[in-house]
Amino acid sequence: MRLRSLKDKDILLDNCDYLIKNYKEIKGNWQKKFKNNNPIHLEIGMGKGDFIQGMARKYPDINFIGIEKYDKVIGRAIKKYPVKLPNLFVINMDAKDLEKAFDKEISHIYLNFSDPWPKDRHAKRRLTSIEFLKIYDKVFKDKKRITLKTDNLILFASSLVSLNNYGYKFLNVNLDLANSDIPNVLTEYEVKFQNMGVRINYLDVEKLN
Repeated sequence: MRLRSLKDKDILLDNCDYLIKNYKEIKGNWQKKFKNNNPIHLEIGMGKGDFIQGMARKYPDINFIGIEKYDKVIGRAIKKYPVKLPNLFVINMDAKDLEKAFDKEISHIYLNFSDPWPKDRHAKRRLTSIEFLKIYDKVFKDKKRITLKTDNLILFASSLVSLNNYGYKFLNVNLDLANSDIPNVLTEYEVKFQNMGVRINYLDVEKLN
């Protein structure tokens, strides 16, 4: 999908007080950056920010970081949510570079409507592939927890396999999140899909070592 340009993107990125540009310098010191010792939760692929903003408001005793690969998208998130929250920062970066930003500091990772990369030859690019799970090992603090939401059954099925093979324990698996009692903060995609009657698949997993 081609991303539309955002005319004031550079102005938004340059003037946002919760966009972190020097993340390599903060590596290992994120709790100092937040000025507390609360757990840090990370959303990979934050899109326009509805989920990460909603979570930060709902859980003020948890620190949140959202990363987004595309500067046009993160610019739209900043434009939509211009006011800084005390427990939220965002970074314009690729998930492949997580090790450059974090060192055993993350308690929970959220993967919301990630690119499914449906073709078999692109399976390694999925954010629940073994390649990415190995990267997550280097940024998780101790116990590892991943929560995934997707409308794509190929991504969901492959995630079940890869997470199981990698030793994750399944805490919750649900094939119709909207009609469950699972606490949920909606993403912009989720609102769209619910209005279309598309079922959302949900997966919550944990690994102790």
